[in-house]
Amino acid sequence: MIDLHFWPTPNGHKVTLFLEEAAVPYTIVPVDIANGEQFRPEFLAISPNNRMPAIVDHEPAGGGEPIALFESGAILLYLAEKTGRFLSADPRGRYDAIQWLMWQMGGLGPMSGQNFHFNVYAPEKLPYAQDRYRRETARLYGVLDKQLGAHEYLAGDYSIADMASYPWLVPHEKLGQDLNDFPNVKRWFDAIAARPATKAAYDKGEAIGRGETPMTDEQRRILFGTPRAD
Repeated sequence: MIDLHFWPTPNGHKVTLFLEEAAVPYTIVPVDIANGEQFRPEFLAISPNNRMPAIVDHEPAGGGEPIALFESGAILLYLAEKTGRFLSADPRGRYDAIQWLMWQMGGLGPMSGQNFHFNVYAPEKLPYAQDRYRRETARLYGVLDKQLGAHEYLAGDYSIADMASYPWLVPHEKLGQDLNDFPNVKRWFDAIAARPATKAAYDKGEAIGRGETPMTDEQRRILFGTPRAD
């Protein structure tokens, strides 16, 4: 059994996508990041960077003590190796998927995150930052579109690279992107959205998430490190 310390963000959904696809038994341990639960000592013992997701695998391969992991990319690699699923055993296919996983971790995720912050959450609208991250997100969508013009999925077969990238495209409208401008991305996005495991993963997220409830000033301070007004 795996304990998944989770909140329904794009990084959180990466892991539920894998667990649902691979039918791995897991229990969700909610970590309400808007209310500071990521700073609890018991969570920091698992995830010292106070970020979710994190997992504790109580039945690791080979037995022994439970294994705790943080960082969504590391978790996906661990789960793929544990189950033998969604990561090719062939070195060429394996590292093709890994390089696209790293592309998501180093580019698509951070740039989309900054785009979302400055265009949705930031209390002060800064046109330079808004335009900068919107353009960079569009550039990355273009990279994705080119790759998907030659492959059904990022590394050929459906893999952890796709699971890592898809959740960051779910809010594409709020990121100022029209998937009709990226036909190969749209085809790929729709195919993943239609997978039963994707629907199950997002249903579980909606069951525990905060939905569209506006953030309070205190929640904004907790999430973004903004100073108190006083």
